[in-house]
Amino acid sequence: MLRYAADRRTMVWSFILFPSVIAVQYVMPQLAGWMLPIGLYMGFCYGVFSHNHNHTPTFVKKSHNTLFAAYLSFIYGYPTFAWIPTHNLNHHRFVNKAGDATITWRYSRANTWTVAWTYFFVSSYWQAGPIKEYLTKAKAKHPKLYRQAIGQYVALIVGQVSMLALAIALHGTKTGLWVYTSAFLLPGFFALWSMMFINYIQHVHCDPWSKHNHSRNFVSPYANYLVFNAGYHAVHHENSGMHWSELALAHEKIAHQIDPELKQASIFWFCIRSYLLGAFSDRFRTKQVGRAADNPPNGELSLETAEVAAEELGVNAQMA
Repeated sequence: MLRYAADRRTMVWSFILFPSVIAVQYVMPQLAGWMLPIGLYMGFCYGVFSHNHNHTPTFVKKSHNTLFAAYLSFIYGYPTFAWIPTHNLNHHRFVNKAGDATITWRYSRANTWTVAWTYFFVSSYWQAGPIKEYLTKAKAKHPKLYRQAIGQYVALIVGQVSMLALAIALHGTKTGLWVYTSAFLLPGFFALWSMMFINYIQHVHCDPWSKHNHSRNFVSPYANYLVFNAGYHAVHHENSGMHWSELALAHEKIAHQIDPELKQASIFWFCIRSYLLGAFSDRFRTKQVGRAADNPPNGELSLETAEVAAEELGVNAQMA
């Protein structure tokens, strides 16, 4: 049984719509490649589903949630438990300040296309530490959580290898590899890349010290329908346990307190303006809204943040 009726659409997308797109390519390999745009959209949605499921479990029964997490791990292309140490426990705690494994300003404060698209590789490297630590602690103190994590790795590997083998068995090596690449490999990579990319653009040049301006929002209701309200990011950070179906209404209540620059109608226009037009003129690039992450109110850092800042930036934290 679902905890929220709105997740009926999550189920339709997860178990009917997207698997149908995959099945069509396996049955009619000539469509592989042509269906890749839908596959990339699928990948993005699987990332959103994984994110949502880790914040607000989809089902009432724990066993159903465990199975759904394993299924998402297979289709998303990465064990979904990884959201817990890197996102739930880390990113939501620091919100792009020092200590956040996903900070947007680690090597550069410029928001250029080069920084944006390579952010995936930088962020992946720094997120590996919290994931490893989580697994180590789970193995030592929480064997059930550890078994669930290993189960997700198994579901991922067995599922992906099986689908690769099936594609080759049906269509031969060359065509089979292309079918698998179109149906699983590229959508899976895009799922991971796009989750980190959208995290980047939703926080770069925002004010992590602000009550509401810590995140950039993409507020088109039509786009948010397609991505399950993933564009309403400020209210998500302020109510991390809120179900995705409730975010639009919650955003409306605080929208008037958010800087207009951080309420973008279209993610596509934002990217065109910032990264294409911005390559020719600085006036199209984003500018820092409010205070930067290393410029806290009153010029002071909390003890915890200062200690993390020293470690992150390689400097001695000076306490007031």
